[in-house]
Amino acid sequence: MNEILIEIRETLKENSDGEIKEGDHRFFKEAVRLYGIKTAVVNQIAKEFFNKIKDFGKSRIFDVCGELWHSGIEEESIIACRWSYFLHKKYEKKDLEIFESWLEKYVSNWASCDTLCNHTIGTYLEMYPARVVVLMRWAKSENRWMRRASAVSLIIPAKKGKFLKELFEIADLLLTDKDDLVQKSYGWMLKAASQSHPKKVFDYVMKNKQKMSRTALRYAIEKMPPEWKTKAMERRNTDEPVTKEAY
Repeated sequence: MNEILIEIRETLKENSDGEIKEGDHRFFKEAVRLYGIKTAVVNQIAKEFFNKIKDFGKSRIFDVCGELWHSGIEEESIIACRWSYFLHKKYEKKDLEIFESWLEKYVSNWASCDTLCNHTIGTYLEMYPARVVVLMRWAKSENRWMRRASAVSLIIPAKKGKFLKELFEIADLLLTDKDDLVQKSYGWMLKAASQSHPKKVFDYVMKNKQKMSRTALRYAIEKMPPEWKTKAMERRNTDEPVTKEAY
């Protein structure tokens, strides 16, 4: 498998672009290591190399994913995320421990967090819904990316109307979080849920709007009807007037 890693890295270097690299850095507050490759190209490289190793077995492929994560380079982590999702039909209950270890050890920015959680972990939770309880522990973590993951992992299931009870429990745990990337994550989660359960999410927002940050609130109400947005934002507190930017 070392040969595959060498070949992948050579291919990534061949496709790197200094201009893209410079532009991509502007999307992150954190220091990130990048080759500088468009996401569509990285996805294509991931598919091409997965076709070469797909018969190697899930365990061996997960091992290579771990090596890709360990590099700390963004495009390599994207390939690891794509590969882990390509294997979703073979997920076993125990695999969540592997995904959690990647999250704890290697995730260091919103992009790698969201790429892993949206598809790999989100799909896993749809297959093994009883494991959703682990997200409550993540929501209490000191690690900002674990807290973000607790919400972002439910984005796609939430759009399908799933996990509403657990989703509100996670929102409760993150409600007063001071980290803006965590605020955005649970606001995004509520917005996703509002597509299937608009009134229930609106009622939740109305009940908790005084505690929610402006950032989380704006994300949560984004897909709601204009009159609901107005109700959610009016008199949110005495020193924060309603403005058009609130929407």
